[in-house]
Amino acid sequence: MILTLILFAAVGAAISLLVLPLIQRHLCSFNHGGSSQFHHIHKNERSRLGGLAIIAAFVVLSIAAALFFPFDEARERTGRVVVCSSLAMFLVGFWDDFKPLGARKKLLLQIVIAWCAWCGGIQINLLKNPFSGNIHSLGGYGFGLTLLWLVTMPNLINLIDGVDGLAGGISLMLMGLLAYVGVSGASLFPALCAAGMVGALIGFLRYNFPPAKIYMGDGGAYFLGFLVAELSVINSHKGSIVAGLLAPLFVLALPILDVALAITRRGLKGLPIFRPDQRHIHHKLLSIGYSPRKAVLTLYFVTLIFLVFGVVVFWSQGRWAPVLFGIVCLAFILSARWFSFSREWFAVGRVVGNSFEMRESIHYALTLGRWFDMEAKSCDSVENLWSEFQLMLLKLNFARANLILMDGRREWKRNDALDPLASLSWNRHEFSLGKDYSVELAIESGALDPALFYHLSEIAIEAWHKALAGWCGRHHLPLLFTSHASQGSPRKANQRSRAYVPLVWGQSASLESSRPAIARPVE
Repeated sequence: MILTLILFAAVGAAISLLVLPLIQRHLCSFNHGGSSQFHHIHKNERSRLGGLAIIAAFVVLSIAAALFFPFDEARERTGRVVVCSSLAMFLVGFWDDFKPLGARKKLLLQIVIAWCAWCGGIQINLLKNPFSGNIHSLGGYGFGLTLLWLVTMPNLINLIDGVDGLAGGISLMLMGLLAYVGVSGASLFPALCAAGMVGALIGFLRYNFPPAKIYMGDGGAYFLGFLVAELSVINSHKGSIVAGLLAPLFVLALPILDVALAITRRGLKGLPIFRPDQRHIHHKLLSIGYSPRKAVLTLYFVTLIFLVFGVVVFWSQGRWAPVLFGIVCLAFILSARWFSFSREWFAVGRVVGNSFEMRESIHYALTLGRWFDMEAKSCDSVENLWSEFQLMLLKLNFARANLILMDGRREWKRNDALDPLASLSWNRHEFSLGKDYSVELAIESGALDPALFYHLSEIAIEAWHKALAGWCGRHHLPLLFTSHASQGSPRKANQRSRAYVPLVWGQSASLESSRPAIARPVE
């Protein structure tokens, strides 16, 4: 059996290593991700079609398992359900990689696919008490728990795919755990499938480890997360072996806590709970000076420890779960303190106190962002788009803004803003849309609470980047100030009210020349 698993892993790695160069060579021009996703820290333009290599390995190995290891009718039916539903989940993410679907549509499609998998027999109907050995029927609650499990896992993997190699590495550890659990539980198909994915992910990480040459995209992340969810349900025998469900949760302990706290903070502040941001743990590590490679290796090490915990939980049939859970909680507290971002992780109390003051301002900024997105569709040039963006900046009371493209620079200053020597707080973002560019926003120090300034500037910059990416995509034009669409609603500069004062040469306000300290809260 061990030799068979090694063979499947080797075949999976070989397929992945063969397909990935072909994707880079022949399909690279069809889809680029780079840093076009606002919450990603990728700065280079790279294809997001790497998930196709993982899918190719999965399909070939699934066919091989069916041909050379025939199962009984029930297990064969379960295998077909796993293959079809996992591929369907991949298509949802693959579609989103080409044309964003929006959070609601994606969630609805994920629920439909999870419901189809439940109808096909992927169900959590039982729950075994690891201490007494009693098995309890969940009844109607089993349906809700199954859907929650199947929908949550893909989104967890996708949310941690914000830095090179992170999602692939954690998925690799999960598949290794599932292969071990499958062998121990005499579940042949899950073990073969997981072993094959171990090999495919090793091959994928050859191209995805920092600095990445290709990304798995939403399609690859959704597929891996959904496959992990389905295989863990099968290994748990519909929940009767609860350790089969608990073990993967330990491996995902870090992403689960990170996402839970992020959703809580977003909800309290009035932000959409599924809105991506740059406040996840890997962003925190980068902000304190870690390189992308060091940040990923650090998270690998922590996840590897939790992987050992998962193996112990399965080996003990769940009896050690409470003790290990306590150790995990203690480890989180100590590591958060050690890495100096415990305040950000556990600031829920402070957020509750300030949330009512923030919600109105944030809702207003989100509304302006939606207005700007619609207004951008009628602009005929990048210059006009920048002019429209100035109105949004004025409404949000920003003092200055800089836009730096390959062919020049534009600077904006609010009419009543303080003199150029005044202390300003800045927020800067760098992106790539075929060409690198950056946006900088500033406000007078002390004018806003630092947290509110951060959220308003993030919303404004995200709205700008989304509108600019959409404009360049619709008109198939490069990211230059001189780009001008042949169709649209031409707008002359003297027919619009511009809310800016041109800056004199030498009075440039930029992060490149100075980076003032973060604004202090208003007394």
